[in-house]
Amino acid sequence: MKKILFASIICFTTISVFAQSTSDIPSQNISTDSNVEYRLFSTKNLYTFIKLNTKNGQMWQVQWSTKGNESEAPLSLTKRVIKDDEKNGRFFLYPTTNIYNFILLDQIDGRVWQVQWSAEAKDRIVLPIN
Repeated sequence: MKKILFASIICFTTISVFAQSTSDIPSQNISTDSNVEYRLFSTKNLYTFIKLNTKNGQMWQVQWSTKGNESEAPLSLTKRVIKDDEKNGRFFLYPTTNIYNFILLDQIDGRVWQVQWSAEAKDRIVLPIN
């Protein structure tokens, strides 16, 4: 009887540990070369990436497919710096725990923006964080 009770406790403890909701720390799989003009950042959506122009902060939403409905749509065509201040590697995207949101960082002056991608163009936004 003690063995059954002990096994039951271990079983329920294991189940409850794996069933608890935790926020996974977002991760990225990116090139380590900081002298590139463009980077692709994966999202938690299997088919969606964000392409970032690291010189000026422009972004596009890239979707791949095996069924012929690939696309690249503007997320933000706003240049966040003037031409003279553009530099490869200046801008970088950091994932958040929200599947649709990233933080865009200007690594030179520290400015930040909330970037939200979406399948719907009307829901794509880039907002400064002040």
